[in-house]
Formats: sequence, structure tokens, C-alpha cells
Amino acid sequence: MEVEFLVRGMIIGFSIAAPIGPIGMLCIRRTLAEGRATGLAVGLGAASADSIYASMAGFGLTLVSAFLVSQQVWLRLIGGGFLCYLGVKIFLETPAMKAANVGGKGLLGAYTSTFFLTLTNPATIISFTAVFAGLGVASVGGGYLGASALVVGVFLGSLLWTVILTSAVSMLRGRFTTRGMRWVNRVSGVTLMGFGVAAVASLAF
Repeated sequence: MEVEFLVRGMIIGFSIAAPIGPIGMLCIRRTLAEGRATGLAVGLGAASADSIYASMAGFGLTLVSAFLVSQQVWLRLIGGGFLCYLGVKIFLETPAMKAANVGGKGLLGAYTSTFFLTLTNPATIISFTAVFAGLGVASVGGGYLGASALVVGVFLGSLLWTVILTSAVSMLRGRFTTRGMRWVNRVSGVTLMGFGVAAVASLAF
């Protein structure tokens, strides 16, 4: 029974992580600029946040999820503002063609910043709740073991996508010239700013 929930969780985690949104764009850009280790740290931060939201849906923590959704104005303002800041910073950044020698502090920073950025997206908990219901796992029949297997599966599925994405991007990294990386920075910066503006603008509707 738990294996079934683990597999379902992996499908959920992979399917939610796979679409290239702001986190995926950030993962691609940082893998190109700083190397695969940093890209993996970014993905690990997102996977950790995804597993927290998955636990809320899997364990039926409706009070917690309802509170987060009720605070979506502040969450979108914070998350949108941070995305705009990252977008401007990346757009203006001078491209580095040699992978940075990232130590523990640098990897921890990549992990924590992405973790909190993912947590500030209230749509994530809604996505997990909807997908859980769609797959028939909104109410976990396996009890705490089944719910735990779901959460672990979501984490592994999200992390699996990160491994695939960073592996593919790192193989292409050597083909980028300084000019190419400059365009990567510009496109990434504008895209992240767009996501940030959209998050803030959505409050008006």
C-alpha cells in the first residue's frame, strides 16, 4: 500500500515541478552560471518546500493551508517583489564563463532562497490539493504511513526532475560563449521580473 502512495507522490512531485516556471528558470540559469551543484541546491530547496505543501494536503492540514491561502496578499507581494529583485540582479549581472567554486555557504544560500521563494507561492498548496483530489489521494487511506509515503514521493519526484534538468543543462554549458551567457542573463532576468510583476498584479483581480 505504501509503495503505491510513494509512486503516486513521485508522479505528483514530478508533474508539478516539470513545467518551467520561475523556479525552473532560476535552476537553469544558475546551473549555466555557477555549475550543476548550485542548480541541484536550487532544486533541492524547491523540492523541500513542495514536500511541506504536500504534507499539508496529504495529512489533511486544512487549517494550516487555509491560513496560508488567506495570507496570499502578503505572500504574493513578498514573492513577487523577490522575483523582481532577482530579475533585475540577474539582468545586470556580468556573465561568468567558469563555474564558481561554490562552498557550503553558497550552496546553502541557493537552497534557502529557493525554499522560501517557493513557500511564498500560495498557488502551490492549491495545486497539490487539486492534484491529490484528482488522483484520488485527497483522503489517504493508508493513514499516517500512506501520507508519509506520499510526501516522500513528492520530494523524490520533484528532485528527480531537478536531476534531469540540471544534467541536461550542464551538458550544454560548455557551448555557451560570453555573449550567449549575457543573453541567458537578460532573458532570465526579464522572465523572472515578468513572473514577479504578474504575481503582484494578480492581487488586483
